[in-house]
Amino acid sequence: MEPLPVGARLILPPEEIELRTMRASGPGGQRVNKVETAVELRFDIDASQSLGRARQDLLHKHLSSRLVGGSVLVVRAQASRERQRNLEEARERMAALIAGALKPRKARRATKPTTGSKERRLSAKRRAGKRKQDRRKPSQED
Repeated sequence: MEPLPVGARLILPPEEIELRTMRASGPGGQRVNKVETAVELRFDIDASQSLGRARQDLLHKHLSSRLVGGSVLVVRAQASRERQRNLEEARERMAALIAGALKPRKARRATKPTTGSKERRLSAKRRAGKRKQDRRKPSQED
């Protein structure tokens, strides 16, 4: 397996990515039970030498729900009937996941509500108050 380019400045060496093949689930007749076309790629973030501590922390932060055992990113592909195509798909998905997690996030700039939105909010509150007031029993003075 060749190195996995993740971005312009990051390439993961093939030694850091574990490749496993297995039988795919789903339809396929007799062939599906004897050919291992599904592909699983495993990348251990903590054991990686190509990532610095800062990148490892970013991956842990943004991919925490996808990590197995706390530090292993697992990507599985089995849509195609060909192992090579599944391998390419898994590599692309893994590269996209890692690149997306390492991409710097835009800081949210605080904004004030517009005048129109304030007016809409207040008029909605007035309508709600009027609706509730109309539900009350009429007073004895009327």
